[in-house]
Amino acid sequence: MKLYYAPGACSLADHIALHEAGAPFDIERVDIRTHTTEHGIDFRTISAKGYVPALILADGQLLTENIAVLDHLATLYPQLAPAGPLGRSRLIEALAFISTELHRAFKPMWHGGSTREVVHAAKTVTSLLARLSGGMKRPFLFGEQPSVADFYLFVMLLWAQRFDVEVPGPMAELRRRMRERPAVGAAMAAEGLA
Repeated sequence: MKLYYAPGACSLADHIALHEAGAPFDIERVDIRTHTTEHGIDFRTISAKGYVPALILADGQLLTENIAVLDHLATLYPQLAPAGPLGRSRLIEALAFISTELHRAFKPMWHGGSTREVVHAAKTVTSLLARLSGGMKRPFLFGEQPSVADFYLFVMLLWAQRFDVEVPGPMAELRRRMRERPAVGAAMAAEGLA
């Protein structure tokens, strides 16, 4: 497999998941402003969407969209998903919430929103994180082991830290706990974030 990523983007979750699973994979950095890979290729020739993550599977197929890539990795490596009859459904539920609500809430911060928009976005992020905190099984979202949803949430918690957004105590603890994981350290080091 080969993961196309941008340092610190949501693709970091996929990068962590691959390390956590012990999967064999390659990575290639993408400049998301110029749509150029580190090898000088127009990334839009690889993925017409032009954004990360993009995962080339072992059989050469392309998989995009963070929810899809993370779900695929959790299917390949069941240790990255919650167990039980509703495990996969709960995982998709969490991934969808993180993607459509939390990730989207950061848009004004990343794209030069007005001061008022940024303040509103920060309050929204804090509120959404509080909602997730309320359903945590602890120490991770689904209990004792982290899932791909925790990896995605971790990226959002890094963004919150970057933009000085207040996070509930359980989320700050999850961020701290995730930073201690060797897979997180490996992915962040490879992306130049450590």
